[in-house]
Amino acid sequence: MEKSQEVKSLESIKDHYIALKQELSKVIVGQTKVIDDLILAIFCKGHVLLEGVPGLAKTLLVKKISDILGLKFSRIQFTPDLMPSDILGTEVLDENKNFKFLKGPIFSNIILADEINRTPPKTQAALLEAMQEKSVTIAGVNNKLDIPFFVLATQNPIEQEGTYPLPEAQLDRFLFNIKVDYPSFKEEIDIVKNTNVFSSKKLNLILNSAKIIEIQDLIEKIPVADNVIEYAVKLVSSTRPNQKFSKKQTNDYISWGAGPRASQFLIHAAKARSVVNGKFSPDIIDVKSVALSVLRHRLIFNYKAEAEKITIEKFLNSIF
Repeated sequence: MEKSQEVKSLESIKDHYIALKQELSKVIVGQTKVIDDLILAIFCKGHVLLEGVPGLAKTLLVKKISDILGLKFSRIQFTPDLMPSDILGTEVLDENKNFKFLKGPIFSNIILADEINRTPPKTQAALLEAMQEKSVTIAGVNNKLDIPFFVLATQNPIEQEGTYPLPEAQLDRFLFNIKVDYPSFKEEIDIVKNTNVFSSKKLNLILNSAKIIEIQDLIEKIPVADNVIEYAVKLVSSTRPNQKFSKKQTNDYISWGAGPRASQFLIHAAKARSVVNGKFSPDIIDVKSVALSVLRHRLIFNYKAEAEKITIEKFLNSIF
Protein backbone atom coordinates (compact mmCIF):
# COMPACT_ATOMS: atom_id res chain seq x y z
CA MET A 1 0.00 0.00 0.00
CA GLU A 2 1.35 3.41 -0.95
CA LYS A 3 2.14 5.73 1.91
CA SER A 4 0.02 8.82 2.35
CA GLN A 5 1.59 12.23 1.87
CA GLU A 6 1.22 12.97 5.58
CA VAL A 7 3.11 9.80 6.53
CA LYS A 8 5.88 10.68 4.08
CA SER A 9 6.05 14.18 5.56
CA LEU A 10 6.31 12.78 9.10
CA GLU A 11 9.10 10.43 8.02
CA SER A 12 10.98 13.34 6.45
CA ILE A 13 11.08 15.13 9.83
CA LYS A 14 13.62 12.56 11.06
CA ASP A 15 15.83 13.32 8.04
CA HIS A 16 15.65 17.06 8.72
CA TYR A 17 16.48 16.43 12.38
CA ILE A 18 19.57 14.41 11.49
CA ALA A 19 20.68 17.01 8.93
CA LEU A 20 20.35 19.81 11.50
CA LYS A 21 22.44 17.89 14.04
CA GLN A 22 25.13 17.10 11.49
CA GLU A 23 25.37 20.71 10.37
CA LEU A 24 25.60 22.04 13.95
CA SER A 25 28.30 19.48 14.77
CA LYS A 26 30.59 21.31 12.34
CA VAL A 27 30.94 24.18 14.82
CA ILE A 28 29.67 22.80 18.15
CA VAL A 29 31.78 20.14 19.87
CA GLY A 30 29.81 17.69 22.02
CA GLN A 31 26.68 19.04 23.79
CA THR A 32 24.60 16.32 22.10
CA LYS A 33 21.72 16.48 24.59
CA VAL A 34 21.64 20.28 24.38
CA ILE A 35 21.41 20.21 20.58
CA ASP A 36 18.76 17.47 20.65
CA ASP A 37 16.51 19.41 23.02
CA LEU A 38 17.01 22.68 21.16
CA ILE A 39 15.89 21.16 17.85
CA LEU A 40 12.90 19.47 19.54
CA ALA A 41 11.86 22.82 21.03
CA ILE A 42 11.93 24.48 17.61
CA PHE A 43 9.79 21.68 16.19
CA CYS A 44 7.36 22.29 19.10
CA LYS A 45 7.12 26.11 18.79
CA GLY A 46 8.79 26.22 22.19
CA HIS A 47 11.02 28.75 23.92
CA VAL A 48 14.23 27.55 25.55
CA LEU A 49 16.27 28.62 28.57
CA LEU A 50 19.93 27.60 28.25
CA GLU A 51 21.64 27.65 31.62
CA GLY A 52 25.37 27.43 32.22
CA VAL A 53 28.46 29.39 33.13
CA PRO A 54 29.91 31.83 30.57
CA GLY A 55 32.09 30.45 27.78
CA LEU A 56 30.20 27.23 26.98
CA ALA A 57 29.14 28.30 23.45
CA LYS A 58 25.48 28.95 24.36
CA THR A 59 25.40 32.15 22.33
CA LEU A 60 27.29 30.57 19.43
CA LEU A 61 24.84 27.66 19.33
CA VAL A 62 21.80 29.95 19.08
CA LYS A 63 23.42 32.10 16.39
CA LYS A 64 24.40 29.10 14.28
CA ILE A 65 21.00 27.45 14.52
CA SER A 66 19.40 30.63 13.18
CA ASP A 67 21.84 30.50 10.25
CA ILE A 68 20.98 26.94 9.22
CA LEU A 69 17.24 27.63 9.58
CA GLY A 70 17.37 30.77 7.46
CA LEU A 71 15.50 32.80 10.06
CA LYS A 72 15.78 36.46 10.98
CA PHE A 73 17.90 36.75 14.09
CA SER A 74 18.16 39.41 16.82
CA ARG A 75 20.46 39.41 19.80
CA ILE A 76 19.47 41.35 22.92
CA GLN A 77 22.19 41.70 25.53
CA PHE A 78 20.38 41.91 28.87
CA THR A 79 22.04 44.35 31.25
CA PRO A 80 20.91 46.00 34.53
CA ASP A 81 20.04 49.25 32.73
CA LEU A 82 18.07 47.67 29.86
CA MET A 83 14.54 49.08 29.53
CA PRO A 84 11.39 47.38 28.10
CA SER A 85 11.36 49.86 25.19
CA ASP A 86 14.86 48.67 24.25
CA ILE A 87 13.29 45.28 23.55
CA LEU A 88 9.80 46.05 22.26
CA GLY A 89 10.29 49.37 20.49
CA THR A 90 8.85 52.80 21.13
CA GLU A 91 6.71 55.54 19.63
CA VAL A 92 8.49 58.62 18.29
CA LEU A 93 7.24 61.90 16.86
CA ASP A 94 8.09 62.19 13.16
CA GLU A 95 8.66 65.36 11.13
CA ASN A 96 4.90 65.64 10.48
CA LYS A 97 4.21 65.60 14.24
CA ASN A 98 2.62 62.16 14.00
CA PHE A 99 3.52 59.31 16.32
CA LYS A 100 5.35 56.51 14.58
CA PHE A 101 6.15 53.12 16.10
CA LEU A 102 9.76 52.04 15.75
CA LYS A 103 10.01 48.28 16.14
CA GLY A 104 12.48 46.88 18.61
CA PRO A 105 14.66 43.77 18.21
CA ILE A 106 11.80 41.55 19.42
CA PHE A 107 10.44 41.70 15.86
CA SER A 108 12.52 38.79 14.56
CA ASN A 109 12.09 35.02 14.23
CA ILE A 110 14.78 33.97 16.71
CA ILE A 111 15.50 36.17 19.70
CA LEU A 112 18.71 35.50 21.57
CA ALA A 113 18.01 36.87 25.04
CA ASP A 114 21.61 36.82 26.15
CA GLU A 115 22.17 36.59 29.93
CA ILE A 116 18.47 37.20 30.54
CA ASN A 117 18.89 37.08 34.31
CA ARG A 118 21.25 40.08 34.38
CA THR A 119 18.36 42.52 33.97
CA PRO A 120 15.68 43.34 36.59
CA PRO A 121 12.23 41.64 36.50
CA LYS A 122 10.56 44.77 35.05
CA THR A 123 12.53 44.33 31.84
CA GLN A 124 12.37 40.53 31.86
CA ALA A 125 8.57 40.80 31.96
CA ALA A 126 8.59 42.74 28.68
CA LEU A 127 8.94 39.37 26.95
CA LEU A 128 5.82 37.79 28.49
CA GLU A 129 3.23 38.83 25.89
CA ALA A 130 5.57 38.09 23.01
CA MET A 131 6.33 34.61 24.31
CA GLN A 132 2.72 33.67 24.96
CA GLU A 133 0.67 35.60 22.40
CA LYS A 134 3.27 36.16 19.64
CA SER A 135 2.38 39.85 19.73
CA VAL A 136 3.43 43.15 21.31
CA THR A 137 1.01 45.82 22.54
CA ILE A 138 2.31 49.38 22.44
CA ALA A 139 0.07 52.38 23.21
CA GLY A 140 -3.01 50.18 22.94
CA VAL A 141 -2.10 48.85 19.48
CA ASN A 142 -1.51 45.12 19.09
CA ASN A 143 1.42 44.36 16.79
CA LYS A 144 1.73 40.75 15.57
CA LEU A 145 5.15 39.13 15.46
CA ASP A 146 6.43 37.12 12.52
CA ILE A 147 6.22 33.34 12.80
CA PRO A 148 7.98 31.13 13.53
CA PHE A 149 9.00 32.95 16.69
CA PHE A 150 11.32 31.65 19.39
CA VAL A 151 12.96 33.14 22.46
CA LEU A 152 16.20 31.29 23.11
CA ALA A 153 17.52 32.74 26.34
CA THR A 154 20.85 32.15 28.03
CA GLN A 155 21.16 32.35 31.79
CA ASN A 156 24.09 32.30 34.16
CA PRO A 157 23.78 30.27 37.38
CA ILE A 158 21.75 32.32 39.80
CA GLU A 159 24.49 32.13 42.43
CA GLN A 160 26.73 34.37 40.34
CA GLU A 161 26.96 38.03 41.33
CA GLY A 162 24.73 40.53 39.56
CA THR A 163 21.87 38.20 38.57
CA TYR A 164 18.10 38.42 39.14
CA PRO A 165 15.78 35.41 39.42
CA LEU A 166 13.32 35.15 36.53
CA PRO A 167 9.64 35.59 37.51
CA GLU A 168 7.81 32.27 37.84
CA ALA A 169 5.26 33.36 35.21
CA GLN A 170 8.06 33.81 32.70
CA LEU A 171 9.87 30.60 33.61
CA ASP A 172 6.62 28.71 32.99
CA ARG A 173 6.55 29.94 29.39
CA PHE A 174 9.81 28.22 28.53
CA LEU A 175 9.27 24.75 27.12
CA PHE A 176 12.71 23.54 28.18
CA ASN A 177 15.35 24.52 30.70
CA ILE A 178 18.52 22.99 29.25
CA LYS A 179 21.63 22.63 31.37
CA VAL A 180 24.81 23.34 29.42
CA ASP A 181 27.70 21.63 31.17
CA TYR A 182 31.47 21.81 30.77
CA PRO A 183 32.93 19.84 27.84
CA SER A 184 34.91 16.67 28.49
CA PHE A 185 38.70 16.84 28.46
CA LYS A 186 38.89 15.47 24.90
CA GLU A 187 36.14 17.81 23.68
CA GLU A 188 37.93 20.80 25.15
CA ILE A 189 41.14 19.75 23.38
CA ASP A 190 39.20 19.71 20.08
CA ILE A 191 37.66 23.12 20.84
CA VAL A 192 41.06 24.70 21.48
CA LYS A 193 42.65 23.07 18.43
CA ASN A 194 39.89 24.17 16.08
CA THR A 195 38.90 27.58 17.45
CA ASN A 196 39.87 29.49 14.30
CA VAL A 197 38.35 26.82 12.05
CA PHE A 198 34.99 26.99 13.84
CA SER A 199 34.79 30.77 13.75
CA SER A 200 35.36 30.94 9.98
CA LYS A 201 33.21 27.98 8.93
CA LYS A 202 29.98 28.81 7.09
CA LEU A 203 27.02 26.49 7.53
CA ASN A 204 24.53 25.32 4.93
CA LEU A 205 20.87 26.28 4.98
CA ILE A 206 18.87 23.20 6.04
CA LEU A 207 15.30 24.48 6.51
CA ASN A 208 13.31 27.67 5.95
CA SER A 209 10.44 29.30 7.81
CA ALA A 210 7.73 27.68 5.67
CA LYS A 211 9.14 24.19 6.24
CA ILE A 212 9.52 24.78 9.97
CA ILE A 213 5.86 25.83 10.24
CA GLU A 214 4.86 22.73 8.25
CA ILE A 215 6.83 20.50 10.65
CA GLN A 216 5.28 22.22 13.67
CA ASP A 217 1.76 21.73 12.29
CA LEU A 218 2.40 18.06 11.53
CA ILE A 219 3.68 17.38 15.05
CA GLU A 220 0.64 19.05 16.60
CA LYS A 221 -1.63 16.60 14.72
CA ILE A 222 0.10 13.46 16.01
CA PRO A 223 -2.32 11.29 18.04
CA VAL A 224 -1.45 10.35 21.61
CA ALA A 225 -2.73 7.30 23.48
CA ASP A 226 -4.78 7.94 26.62
CA ASN A 227 -2.39 5.99 28.84
CA VAL A 228 0.50 8.23 27.74
CA ILE A 229 -1.48 11.39 28.53
CA GLU A 230 -2.50 9.93 31.89
CA TYR A 231 1.14 9.13 32.67
CA ALA A 232 2.25 12.67 31.84
CA VAL A 233 -0.48 14.27 33.94
CA LYS A 234 0.17 11.88 36.84
CA LEU A 235 3.89 12.68 36.65
CA VAL A 236 3.23 16.43 36.82
CA SER A 237 0.68 15.94 39.60
CA SER A 238 3.26 14.01 41.61
CA THR A 239 5.39 17.18 41.81
CA ARG A 240 2.64 19.01 43.73
CA PRO A 241 2.68 18.61 47.52
CA ASN A 242 -0.35 17.27 49.37
CA GLN A 243 -2.16 16.08 46.25
CA LYS A 244 -3.60 12.68 45.29
CA PHE A 245 -0.44 11.51 43.50
CA SER A 246 2.13 13.27 45.68
CA LYS A 247 5.17 11.23 46.63
CA LYS A 248 6.73 11.34 50.09
CA GLN A 249 9.73 13.25 48.75
CA THR A 250 7.36 15.78 47.17
CA ASN A 251 5.72 16.58 50.48
CA ASP A 252 9.13 16.70 52.14
CA TYR A 253 10.95 18.99 49.69
CA ILE A 254 8.57 20.90 47.39
CA SER A 255 6.77 24.17 48.15
CA TRP A 256 5.15 24.54 44.73
CA GLY A 257 4.89 21.98 41.95
CA ALA A 258 4.44 22.24 38.20
CA GLY A 259 1.19 23.57 36.70
CA PRO A 260 -1.00 22.25 33.86
CA ARG A 261 1.21 23.92 31.23
CA ALA A 262 3.89 21.39 32.16
CA SER A 263 1.54 18.52 31.26
CA GLN A 264 0.81 20.12 27.89
CA PHE A 265 4.49 20.69 27.20
CA LEU A 266 5.39 17.13 28.19
CA ILE A 267 3.01 15.69 25.61
CA HIS A 268 3.99 18.17 22.90
CA ALA A 269 7.70 17.53 23.38
CA ALA A 270 7.11 13.76 23.53
CA LYS A 271 5.35 13.98 20.16
CA ALA A 272 8.39 15.67 18.62
CA ARG A 273 10.76 13.17 20.17
CA SER A 274 8.75 10.23 18.86
CA VAL A 275 8.81 11.56 15.29
CA VAL A 276 12.56 12.25 15.20
CA ASN A 277 13.02 8.66 16.40
CA GLY A 278 10.92 7.26 13.57
CA LYS A 279 7.64 6.70 15.44
CA PHE A 280 4.20 8.08 14.68
CA SER A 281 2.94 8.37 18.25
CA PRO A 282 4.73 8.97 21.57
CA ASP A 283 5.01 6.42 24.34
CA ILE A 284 5.88 6.67 28.02
CA ILE A 285 9.61 6.45 27.25
CA ASP A 286 9.31 9.61 25.13
CA VAL A 287 7.62 11.42 28.02
CA LYS A 288 10.34 10.34 30.45
CA SER A 289 13.06 11.44 28.01
CA VAL A 290 11.84 15.05 27.91
CA ALA A 291 10.55 15.28 31.49
CA LEU A 292 13.74 16.60 33.09
CA SER A 293 14.07 19.53 30.67
CA VAL A 294 10.34 20.34 30.90
CA LEU A 295 10.06 20.18 34.71
CA ARG A 296 13.48 21.40 35.87
CA HIS A 297 12.49 25.09 36.09
CA ARG A 298 8.90 24.68 37.32
CA LEU A 299 9.47 23.46 40.88
CA ILE A 300 10.17 25.51 43.99
CA PHE A 301 12.08 23.79 46.78
CA ASN A 302 11.45 24.44 50.46
CA TYR A 303 14.09 25.14 53.10
CA LYS A 304 14.43 21.46 54.01
CA ALA A 305 15.47 20.58 50.45
CA GLU A 306 18.03 23.38 50.45
CA ALA A 307 19.37 22.34 53.84
CA GLU A 308 19.78 18.73 52.66
CA LYS A 309 21.23 19.92 49.31
CA ILE A 310 18.62 18.12 47.24
CA THR A 311 19.04 18.99 43.55
CA ILE A 312 16.21 19.27 41.04
CA GLU A 313 17.74 16.44 39.02
CA LYS A 314 17.98 14.13 42.03
CA PHE A 315 14.40 14.87 43.05
CA LEU A 316 12.92 14.40 39.57
CA ASN A 317 14.81 11.17 38.97
CA SER A 318 13.35 9.84 42.22
CA ILE A 319 9.74 10.31 41.08
CA PHE A 320 9.95 9.06 37.48
